[in-house]
Amino acid sequence: MLAGKVAVVTGAAGSIGAASARRLSEKGASVIVVDLDGEGAEKVAAELPGPAIAVAGDVSREDDVEHYVRAAIDRFGRLDLHHLNAGITGPFVELADLSTEDFDRVTGVNLRGPFLGVRAAFRHYRERGTGGAIVITASIASLRGSHDLLAYQTSKHGVLGLMRGAAMYGGPMGVRVNAVAPGLVPTGLFTAAKDESGGGNDMVQRGTTVPLRRTGTPDEIASVVAFLLSDEAAYVHGEVISVDGGSAMVSTVRPSGGAGAWDTTAVDRRGKEN
Repeated sequence: MLAGKVAVVTGAAGSIGAASARRLSEKGASVIVVDLDGEGAEKVAAELPGPAIAVAGDVSREDDVEHYVRAAIDRFGRLDLHHLNAGITGPFVELADLSTEDFDRVTGVNLRGPFLGVRAAFRHYRERGTGGAIVITASIASLRGSHDLLAYQTSKHGVLGLMRGAAMYGGPMGVRVNAVAPGLVPTGLFTAAKDESGGGNDMVQRGTTVPLRRTGTPDEIASVVAFLLSDEAAYVHGEVISVDGGSAMVSTVRPSGGAGAWDTTAVDRRGKEN
């Protein structure tokens, strides 16, 4: 299915990225494992069943993006597939307390990073005169609103604009561009914030409000990424595929959608105080 293809996965030392790299490798692709955590990237690359190299890099930096592309070409001769997955959550603070520096840092990784990756991919495709496929990791936060993690929320909405613009540009060139939108998946990003509401400490509880009544796994996201990058998805283009156990369809104002299931005291108190 993906035999002979060359794929780059960014944020590949993390849960979803590592699962994606493993799935693509199992299906026959050579993989460039990219992460800011160089040691983590090396570990993931060493454990893959097929050819792989690790590249340490910051996806928000042009030089680092160009570096992983050059590394791929030097080792494998080309790049066919891109899973632009690297992302960060940012601080768990209220909107009024969010600093400009933190906002810029989150959007730098989550939105500027995919832009640089998409641009680098198209430059390579144009130079080779070939098509290819790109998947960007979006989020349930790309599709719905919340006031916490505002920088993350904003960046993930922007990812869909980037994906759709790139899909319009890439279609006539034979380059497919899609996005995958994970729901509740206990990744390192959120489990690291184990003491924060909306982080890791209440992930299982929040999972009970999902129609499938559980959180997802990195492998379940990776399987959709692999499908979107494969020829089996040859006519899927400009789409965002939700992998969220049905979360995005929920009407939270209906009893079956969890209405009244949360203690709103803190939110209501803040509204009255303001």
